[in-house]
Amino acid sequence: MNKPKKSIRRKSSGVTIDEVAALAGVSPMTVSRVINNQGKVRDATRERVMHAVRELDYTPNLAASSLAAAQHTRIALIYTNPSGAYLRELLLGVLRAASRTAVQLVVDYWDELDADAERKAARGLCKRVDGVILPPPLCESRAAVTEFVKGGVPVVAIASGRLSDEISCVRIDDFRAGKELAEHLIQRGHTRIGFIRGRTDLNASARRYDGFLAALHEAGLEVADDLVQHGDYTYRSGLAAAEKLLEHADPPTAIFASNDDMAAAAISVAHRRGLDVPRDLSVVGFDDTSAATTVWPELTTIHQPIASMADTAIDILLRSIKRKNDSTRVLMDHVVPHGLVTRDSVAAPLKRR
Repeated sequence: MNKPKKSIRRKSSGVTIDEVAALAGVSPMTVSRVINNQGKVRDATRERVMHAVRELDYTPNLAASSLAAAQHTRIALIYTNPSGAYLRELLLGVLRAASRTAVQLVVDYWDELDADAERKAARGLCKRVDGVILPPPLCESRAAVTEFVKGGVPVVAIASGRLSDEISCVRIDDFRAGKELAEHLIQRGHTRIGFIRGRTDLNASARRYDGFLAALHEAGLEVADDLVQHGDYTYRSGLAAAEKLLEHADPPTAIFASNDDMAAAAISVAHRRGLDVPRDLSVVGFDDTSAATTVWPELTTIHQPIASMADTAIDILLRSIKRKNDSTRVLMDHVVPHGLVTRDSVAAPLKRR
């Protein structure tokens, strides 16, 4: 007597999406839409697909599907930043994230453009990419941001306040960081502190300066206008600013520079004038880029995790791209932790006779 054949359910590891599609009488694309809950599928069709999934005990390879989706995602990093050290950290972060997620990375250089040129460049890029990362100074470009938003391209600004309610940003608390760094100098005994500002058109520059001012005010110290010089985050601008501060009749005992490149320039000027750092002059920077440890003495600075911020920006973009066609858009103001890194460029000021 022949025994009835048992229904054999194949293990999920051996079932393909094509087999599910064949059993349900639909295309593999339809199966993918049902499994990933994407697109419009009729209820009856969805029911057939899910019945086939259960019958075959099919488990989709989510990692593989995510990887396949990422391989067709193009993300642009647009840069004009004059600081080579900052750019290296930024590229390290985006390249690491691109390798991890398998996104296609487009690196685009924009020279100093006017608003019309930025709008035109943004329109052209909208046709080529799915998302955009805007580091300083482009993170503050209203012309570019407006064009990307109009083109439906998700944007993440790095190291900026929220320029628009329609984009995300990844940043540190520049006000708090600036205040902590100034307080460090004050605690070491400095009361006459020079400040080299960054670009005036950047939110981060203003916030760092505001933090510096807040620390001085809380300590009951006056803010001397002649001890504030303007820079643009380049080494050369730091040289010019430091020269003006140190040629003062009553020079500062410490200089707070708004980035490491300008702080390194201040140390160079001090050495050229025969000053010992930190015995005669303390100097602090900001960002903790490679420039902070390639000068002598090494810089006390604020650690801004630039590479990690770029990595986070890609994660936010991928979520935004995945959801940009539904009502749950991913818009974030993501504040990452910073840290005060103390090295050898700060000491108590010498007592003046």
